[in-house]
Amino acid sequence: MDKKKPSGGKRARDKGMRVERRIVNDHKDIGVKAERVPLSGAAVFRNTASTDVDIYVHGEKEAPWVTEVKARASGSGWKTIEDWLGSADALFLVQDRKTPLVVLPWEKWKEILEHLKKD
Repeated sequence: MDKKKPSGGKRARDKGMRVERRIVNDHKDIGVKAERVPLSGAAVFRNTASTDVDIYVHGEKEAPWVTEVKARASGSGWKTIEDWLGSADALFLVQDRKTPLVVLPWEKWKEILEHLKKD
């Protein structure tokens, strides 16, 4: 009988924290303040439910963007999104009567943030 690896617990929590720290550090590397939300995914913080990283897109004096971070070793769950994005600069996901979602590669996100910092 094959033994399955546990899907939750300490390993999942540690991986989540590691990926969130990476996102924070990637933003710090380009001069944009970002911070992990304490107890992300486990508690309400600053009147936001279960978010992972705050990113100060407009500087530290403005309210941060609250963001969610998802990680998968195999990328399962977003293979189709990657295929749709292809080599485009952005992907707009539009559902009837809903606000569109935007998917950006890191380099394009970084370009936008660097442009905002100049203003």
